[in-house]
Amino acid sequence: MILPILAAAAPATGHIRFDDLGLHPDIFSIGFFTLRWYSLAYITGILVGWWYLLRLIAAPGAPMARRHADDLVFYATLGIILGGRIGYVLFYAPEMILHPIRILRLWDGGMSFHGGVIGTSIGLILFARKHGLNWLRVHDYIACCVPFGLFFGRLANFVNGELWGKPANVPWAIVFDRTVPYGVPEPARHPSQLYEAGLEGILLFAILWFAFWKTKARYQPGRLVGLFVLGYGIARFIVEFFREPDAQFRGTFIEATGIHMGQWLCVPMIAGGLYLILTAPKRRVRVEPTWGTESVA
Repeated sequence: MILPILAAAAPATGHIRFDDLGLHPDIFSIGFFTLRWYSLAYITGILVGWWYLLRLIAAPGAPMARRHADDLVFYATLGIILGGRIGYVLFYAPEMILHPIRILRLWDGGMSFHGGVIGTSIGLILFARKHGLNWLRVHDYIACCVPFGLFFGRLANFVNGELWGKPANVPWAIVFDRTVPYGVPEPARHPSQLYEAGLEGILLFAILWFAFWKTKARYQPGRLVGLFVLGYGIARFIVEFFREPDAQFRGTFIEATGIHMGQWLCVPMIAGGLYLILTAPKRRVRVEPTWGTESVA
């Protein structure tokens, strides 16, 4: 829906210029405090995901109670922030290890989704062990909530004018700022941030919504998280063909393969997602819900 609107707004003789959209990374500033869209995206994604999780556990067969869900938000948030930042440093900017202060400057941006997945998974496993819950079923429920954060996060990337796509001549292409050396004409580019918001956010949420509410997937531990990991891996792998390659990997083995770093990181996700989906029926047992009283076959 977003792309046709942008295309209609483009002048007849050229492409949309990002400056003309009136977007800015900062929402407002008061003294030393600045609220940015990027920060708001994280906060909104966590809050909306929490709200949706409460709806999920209200359905029969939930692997946790309301009190668990409230505590789980802390573990998930910590995993997202620590895992995302550490993953970014290790996967994309290892030189930051020599400048530890830069690692702490989260407000400057730089988060890895793959790192966030690892960090969140570790947090959920620790949470499940602490409360005696089935960690894989907890993952299933959390996986259904993650697309909210992905959607808001990719919209924030677009507002920030970052992570733009490759040069393109499609009607909805956008001329972003400072994508080439000074003095070189800026090319119109794919708004790949919006592609990702649509695939990783809207489409992936729809798939998981259908699997949870219209099938018995939640009674097969690992199927929902498998669908999420597989769906995200495929979506990200496809969109990377439209994204500008990471500058720090130019002239390396990664660039020589023609596959971006983000795509390499998606390969194990795709394989792991397929494994979880194919083996889920073997893990189906009679579900004794933590929330509610009725058993679910």
